[in-house]
Amino acid sequence: MATVEHSDGSMAATPEDGVRRRDFINIAAVSFAGVGGIAVLYPLINQMNPSADVLALASIEVDVSAIQPGQAIKTIFRKQPLFVRHLTPQEIQAAQAVPVGELRDPQTLEERTAEGKTQWLITMGVCTHLGCVPLGAAEGENRGEFGGYFCPCHGSHYDTAARIRKGPAPTNLEVPEYEFTSDTIVQIG
Repeated sequence: MATVEHSDGSMAATPEDGVRRRDFINIAAVSFAGVGGIAVLYPLINQMNPSADVLALASIEVDVSAIQPGQAIKTIFRKQPLFVRHLTPQEIQAAQAVPVGELRDPQTLEERTAEGKTQWLITMGVCTHLGCVPLGAAEGENRGEFGGYFCPCHGSHYDTAARIRKGPAPTNLEVPEYEFTSDTIVQIG
C-alpha cells in the first residue's frame, strides 16, 4: 500500500510500510546478536588451541653424529623423555635372535627401526606399566636382564630392541614417528 493523505494535508503510512520497517529492525537485531555471539565465542574456542610452547615441541631434530655404537642419549620430546640409542652389532644380533613368538608384544627389530637404519633405536622413555622412566639409556646404568632397559619401580625388563621381556609392563616401549632427514639428523614428530 501507499501513503494516504488526510483532509488536513498530513500524510500517514499504510500498514505495509510498518511491516517493512519492523522486518528491517528484526533483521538488524538478529544480525547484531549473531556478531555479538561470535565475538564472545571466538576467544573461548581459540583458548583451546595448543600453546606456543607445545607447538614448538611438536617435532624436534636430533643430531646423532656424536653417539658412538653402544651409547645412548636422553632428550625431551613433547615433555616426555626420549631415548636415542646406537646399537652395536652384538645388540642387533641379540635382538634379531629372539623368536618373535615368545614375546608378549611381538615386534621385530626391523619393525621398530627405520628402514636401512637398524642400528638406531628411538623410543619414548616411558615404561608402559605405570609411566616410570626406565634405566639403561645412559652408559653405566642398570640395563636389566636382557641388556636393554630396566624399570626399577616395578621390575620391567626390556631387551636391546626395547621390547618387554619380563615384568608387569604390557607392551614394548613406544616408538614415535620419526624420519632421517640426513645421515646424522633425525626429525621426530
